[in-house]
Amino acid sequence: MTQDRFPGQDAARGRANLLSTLWIFVVLNYLYCDVLGHMDGAVLAELLRGEAGGMRITQGFLFGAGVLMEIPIAMVLLARVLPDAASRWANTAAAAVMTAVQAASLAVGVPTGYYVFYSVIEIACTAFIAWYAWTWRPAPRSARAHAAAR
Repeated sequence: MTQDRFPGQDAARGRANLLSTLWIFVVLNYLYCDVLGHMDGAVLAELLRGEAGGMRITQGFLFGAGVLMEIPIAMVLLARVLPDAASRWANTAAAAVMTAVQAASLAVGVPTGYYVFYSVIEIACTAFIAWYAWTWRPAPRSARAHAAAR
């Protein structure tokens, strides 16, 4: 990223801001896909029976789903506030986990067309986040201190 793209910010902050924005984008896709699922009569009937994709919905299932969704939600903030090197690793790891989970979710039951549509977007976005974070080479501390002094 060039400084032109994010006026008044150094390249590292621009990268951190873009990563945070990508996490917002993917979270909104997760949420809207779930909203559509609640409008799908077959999915809604399954949920009312206490099932999701043939799996029983228990307190443990809901807790696990909550923990899983907290990963991208937390990354919205962490991408902006973590030191560059830590942010690089956190974004790479979180995106790799979410990419794998979303890809695996396609093998549970028979996915609907809208679920596949959103999954492709979510997988592409989290795979891009993983790649983009992995290729981030934060400046050494001395270079950051010099840039901050300007």
